[in-house]
Formats: sequence, C-alpha cells, structure tokens
Amino acid sequence: MLFKDIPGLEPIKSTLRRSVKNSHLAHAQLFDFPPGGAGLAMALAFSTYINCENKQEDDACGTCASCFKMGKLIHPDFHFIFPIATSKKTDGKTSEAFLPLWRTFLLENPYRVLPDWLDFISAENKQGNISVEEARGILRKLSVKAYEGEYKILLIWKPDIMNAASSNAILKILEEPPEKTLFLLVSDQSDKLLTTIISRTQRITIPAFSDDEIRSYLKKQDISESIVNQATYLCDGNLSEALKLVQEDEDDRSGWFAGWMRSCYKYDVSHLVKLADGYDVMPKERQKGLLEYALRLFRDMLIWSNGAGELLRVPQEELTFVQNFSKAVTFDSLERMVGEVNTAHYHIERNVRAKMVFLDLSLTIAHFFQRK
Repeated sequence: MLFKDIPGLEPIKSTLRRSVKNSHLAHAQLFDFPPGGAGLAMALAFSTYINCENKQEDDACGTCASCFKMGKLIHPDFHFIFPIATSKKTDGKTSEAFLPLWRTFLLENPYRVLPDWLDFISAENKQGNISVEEARGILRKLSVKAYEGEYKILLIWKPDIMNAASSNAILKILEEPPEKTLFLLVSDQSDKLLTTIISRTQRITIPAFSDDEIRSYLKKQDISESIVNQATYLCDGNLSEALKLVQEDEDDRSGWFAGWMRSCYKYDVSHLVKLADGYDVMPKERQKGLLEYALRLFRDMLIWSNGAGELLRVPQEELTFVQNFSKAVTFDSLERMVGEVNTAHYHIERNVRAKMVFLDLSLTIAHFFQRK
C-alpha cells in the first residue's frame, strides 16, 4: 500500500511524510478514523514509507526490497495484532495463525470493517477479541533488533475491543517501548480505548472520505456513473460501504423507491402487494438497505421542506424527485413517514415476516399523501 493508492487526504499524508523526513516519529501513534475510512490503509502506507530504501519526495518508491515485501505484507520487521475468533478456516489461537487469511483480506481491500473480517474467516456469530496472552506476547515479537528496516513496526488493528487485562498489558509496553520500535494503533472506535492508552500515543485524526474522494475512487473501478453517484450519496464517506453498494449494481434503489412511492400515491393496492411479494424474497441485508435508502430520502425531503436545500447531498438525478415529492406531503406527514420506516426497519432486523412489514408500511404511507 502506497500513499498514492489512497484517495485524497493530502494533509494527513503530508504530515506523516514530514514526520519521517524530520525523524520526529512518536513511538506510539493512534490512527483515529471513522468506520470505512482510511485509517488502516494510511497506517500501511506510512509503514511502507518508513522503511522504504529509496524514499521519494511524496511516497515510497514501491520497487525496493522493503516495498516489495510490504506490498505482500511479509516484511520481517512488520508485525500485526488483530481480533480473532473461533473459525472454520483455522484452529489457531493467535493472530499469527490467521496471518495468511489476514494478508489476503487486506490485499483485497484495506477499507473494510470488523464484521467483514469475521465473515471472511467464517467466524459465524462469534465476536472477535484480542486476548491478554497475545498482548503479553508482543515483547517476544519485538525483542530482537530489526532484521532489514530501520524500525520494527507493530500494527494493532481494533485495539478498542480489548478487555481491561489486554489493554493494561499493552499499556505497560507503551510505557517502556523497545528501542527503534513503532506501535501503530488503528481504531475506528477510539472512544472505547482506555484514556491512559490514548494519553501515551500521538493521535492522528483521519477524517471520513469526502464525496469527491469516494466518487473518484469508485470511477476507477469501471462502474457506471449513476451507480457511483448513488453509492456516494448513501455511504456518507464510508468507502467500505460504498464498495458494497456498487456490488449490488442490479439494485436500482432510486428507481425502486420512485416506483414504490408512485404506487402509494395512487393507492394501487394490487401493485403494492406485488412489490411486497418481491420484497419478501430479497436477502435481509438488501431489505434493510432499501429501507435505509427510503429513510435517507425522507430526511432529505424534510430538509428541503424546511428551506435548507443547500445542505442536501442528493445526486442530481434524485434531487428533482425530492423536490416534487416534497410538494405531495406535508411536513408533519414526512416526519410520520420517517417514524414508520424506522419501525419497519426495527421489525425486519427482528425477523418479522418481510412481506407483512412492507405491505403494512406501504398502506400506512399511502394515507399520508395530499391528493387533489
């Protein structure tokens, strides 16, 4: 992973490069970022740059022996600790046993979140954790001098899920770090970390991706512009979510929502029943995704109705629909629609029959329209 592979975020990249050039590297750094953000990718690019044998002005060279090994995540001076769980794919008890799977997971996409990793290792419904034994074993990993690079680097992904015992074990090491060793803590929930750990790290706050950065990244994936715009609108700067959304390219949420609302407006019960039948056979995540899309549009309509259209992030192709739809319902009705969709989403999450939930929601919403 190189800096150039990460969309945007130039001020963060510049700060990290400058710390290396000036030899002002804090021994423990906390990469604090929102879910689906660039924290893990940035830590990988930073690590590559630190031990690059032929640093360029704005990035690692990408071709030296160190960069080659970092590109495959097999550098002998670069170590990982990450959450693990009982898995069908391996019976190991430490991160080291999961390393082959972890490398594949990261090289495919460094923007994913913890549930993606647990799904990847077939952990079923088990929660990931970083055990106290693993935390205490860090010194064994770092007790020898660097083999090839100037620094030994330990990247700890999701330290925020460590229990008190694991956190205290990490804390002790951060207080007395081995020489020429860097700790990179990568967390998308830093508020769950012990304050004593946060106080011993240099915090690097990485903002969510902007719409333009998300759009630019997705366009490189050879995806149609309409799907790119819709995914950008829905993901709120979460690149992991955006990549999931574009994989559902058959799921035209905009067209589906418009057709659904027209049927509600016309009170076309027979068509609403057909829509409910189709909704019933969808995967649960897609059912929830459609309701979340509806919820977002309803909220945007509330903003538009309140005269704050400049705050909207709606893609242009959906803006006209929002404007026209807002004329067909009162402000109070829109608020009630938001409440009804929230209730439907709650019921879907708790496995209530989807057809029944959707049809009830449709017939309820149909009564909120102002008809001439």
